[in-house]
Amino acid sequence: MSDVQEELFIRSSLGFMAYHGGTLEKATDVVAREAAKISGSSYYGLIQTADDPTHFPSTQMIDDKSEDLETFLNHVEIVITIHGYGREHLFHSVLLGGQNRSLAVHLAAFLRIALPEYSFETSLDEIPKELRGLHPKNPVNVPPLAGVQLELPPTLRWNREEWGWSDNGGIGRAKQVDTLIASLSSAVKAWPL
Repeated sequence: MSDVQEELFIRSSLGFMAYHGGTLEKATDVVAREAAKISGSSYYGLIQTADDPTHFPSTQMIDDKSEDLETFLNHVEIVITIHGYGREHLFHSVLLGGQNRSLAVHLAAFLRIALPEYSFETSLDEIPKELRGLHPKNPVNVPPLAGVQLELPPTLRWNREEWGWSDNGGIGRAKQVDTLIASLSSAVKAWPL
């Protein structure tokens, strides 16, 4: 498809993914790509450019995996997937799902300091079931050490000054997106690989 492109960078055995990137879950690919670059991590992105992008279940990625995705998953041992979500009562809540609970707690410790205006939920019981990222065919759980599904609310991805989605359609980088990228990069560099 001409409105979908893959991005792949192989670096360390820790990887970032954003497979609902581009016009689907806006700014998620920017966060994953840049945090991976700064921290020396591997990166896989699936970027949609259509005005009406297609949302597909995470488990479909494994059923229909491309050569690039297979290369990425065969290389990394642990992964952080970046997603966007919207729930009115959770507009300032970052959800940390996935099967690697140690990494979730580690990331949350860094993010809480960097972004004190947000809450960071690591208790799976407090995360809506469909956002927990626990299915074995979810790409976040495929690497040997599984990973964390980081769900970002719209307020974290929105550029308040320019009134639009950060890094999208000519809108510049929101300050909190830079802070998030820097904090994730620091957390990854501090994680023992």
